[in-house]
Amino acid sequence: MLILQPCFTALPPNKFLSFRRAKPLHHAGFYSGLLSPVTRMRTKTPHSQLETNGFGGRDDEELEDAIDVSWAGGGFGGRQGEDNDYDKDPEFAEIMGSCLDDPDKAKSKMEERLRKKRNKILHTKTGSANPMKVHFNKFVFSNSYIWLEFYNAPLEQDISLISDTIRSWHIVGRLGGCNSMNMQLSQASLDMKPSYDAIQGANVTPTTFYNIGDLEVQHNLARIWVDIGTVEPLLLDILINALTQLSSDYVGIKQVMFGGSEFEGWEENLKSEDVGYNVHKI
Repeated sequence: MLILQPCFTALPPNKFLSFRRAKPLHHAGFYSGLLSPVTRMRTKTPHSQLETNGFGGRDDEELEDAIDVSWAGGGFGGRQGEDNDYDKDPEFAEIMGSCLDDPDKAKSKMEERLRKKRNKILHTKTGSANPMKVHFNKFVFSNSYIWLEFYNAPLEQDISLISDTIRSWHIVGRLGGCNSMNMQLSQASLDMKPSYDAIQGANVTPTTFYNIGDLEVQHNLARIWVDIGTVEPLLLDILINALTQLSSDYVGIKQVMFGGSEFEGWEENLKSEDVGYNVHKI
């Protein structure tokens, strides 16, 4: 014979009938209406258990303080007090919410958003619209100056950007990255699948960038001494391309001259910072 036994202790009728719905919890910015069904069930459970066991006389605020709801938030392990980025940008949250249901609609909304905020995303160019002029004056790869003439005296951030550009150029050249004898991919046909012959690349005569001096600045003029060593015109093309973009987008460069021991306006004896002379390490 099967005997069924109650699984809980009998309670006085008045206590059992005094069971009431617990007040929703508000914790760490989460609203009860946004919690998952499992979370809402867990939120009610401690109240129900306390009142069922005869502790219904405590205030709801005291019960909230006594309950640890650090797991609130749908059971995904979110840290307490960490705000969701979507709350700060409802428009973006709406786009992300509709990307699965209607990808085309989400795409059009994102494109419209980019058009509206284009000015905040794309910074205005601060360079010059005039093309940078390039001249050569008895340039020798092993021992020459490279001269820069700016439209205005460059600011500190401009000098930093120019120094970083020249430093990067020197590093790539020093590692042999500017070797016109090994340009397999750029000289290959676009219709063919790209391929690289490692043996051919290893047997090419290496190029290097021997030495480079510091960047000297006087007012709106600058110069830097280089010892490229290997006669490699590709190195000059790469520097000219970088300076052209730098002049257009950031700081206007009137002209670049390769070679020559003198430049109009440069004072060889001017070596004081008080009169506009500065040296920047490359």
